[in-house]
Amino acid sequence: MIMSGMHKLLFSGALAALTLLAGCERPPIESVQRGYRGTAMVGVYNPRTLEVQAPKHQAPEAVPAVPAGGPAASTVYKNVQVLGDLSLAEFTRTMVAITQWVAPEQGCAYCHAGGNFEADDLYTKVVARKMLQMTRTVNTSWKSHVADTGVTCYTCHRGNPVPENIWFTDSGPTARSRHMGDRAGQNFPSKVTAYASLPVDPFTPFLKEAKEIRVYGTTALPEGNMQSIKQAEWTYSLMTHMSDALGVNCTYCHNSQSFGSWEGSTPQRATAWHGIRMARSLNNTYMEPLTANFPKERLGPEGDVAKANCATCHQGAYKPLYGAAMAKDYPALYGAGATAAAAPAAMPAAVAKARKPAAPAK
Repeated sequence: MIMSGMHKLLFSGALAALTLLAGCERPPIESVQRGYRGTAMVGVYNPRTLEVQAPKHQAPEAVPAVPAGGPAASTVYKNVQVLGDLSLAEFTRTMVAITQWVAPEQGCAYCHAGGNFEADDLYTKVVARKMLQMTRTVNTSWKSHVADTGVTCYTCHRGNPVPENIWFTDSGPTARSRHMGDRAGQNFPSKVTAYASLPVDPFTPFLKEAKEIRVYGTTALPEGNMQSIKQAEWTYSLMTHMSDALGVNCTYCHNSQSFGSWEGSTPQRATAWHGIRMARSLNNTYMEPLTANFPKERLGPEGDVAKANCATCHQGAYKPLYGAAMAKDYPALYGAGATAAAAPAAMPAAVAKARKPAAPAK
């Protein structure tokens, strides 16, 4: 059948409309008011997405508790460098839990070669030891972000030897052209930026290095206002990642009347402020020193080690595992072995003030 000119026009219009709507979500969409009426502080959620995600955020049942007392693990096993302060029974219980959290299919052999539990022959055992120290540090020194909920190996791993959400340094395309100049790692599709034309690696400058996270300056030129459009683009790239990682929109932390101002921001913004610094500290204190231990195939394209970002723990939920407090059942994940050097940075007065709960919505 030959289409008439009018039919072709209608068909083209319908196709264009479908193309435009492809990026939209069909109703119903749920919204939750998070601030005073008139401030546009509303959280928007897709119930179908939440339904699909829910099973992923179910915390496993705790391994049954064991009686207190008994010999210390360090008196029975050799080369126990982190958990030697536990009783033998609690040590065994913790090892069973870690196996279920990290390597349920591989079992003990994932870290221990040939049943030789003492040897450090496998790099995975060396890494696991460091990760236990990291977990203890998070639970004891970073309550400003994890509160009393804490974290376990399962928070990141979810039954996978390698967490699903890790990152490597990505310089992006480096080709220059007479018209475009240096692309500065942007203007090409990336899931990290929700396919926006933003820099694809906001993690290296902010979650490894300590670059300023800024959109605009706070003073007039020329007195110290050194913020730039490029800096704003990197910041928006990080904020896009955080929004996706937590499954929330901007008003989860910010008052849309003034995104930069701490006045009117929610307490969650202060928690996120600490989370950024926690991820940066953990990446530099624990992950970077392990670079030489990993085989080449486990390193990134530029030779760096895998590191953590917001999605590593949150995986699309505003709280990892919807706030399930798994760590309380495992005393091994607290106490000795925490690294004091990873303690939080001093909290600015504006951040401290924002930690106070906001007035209820009216």
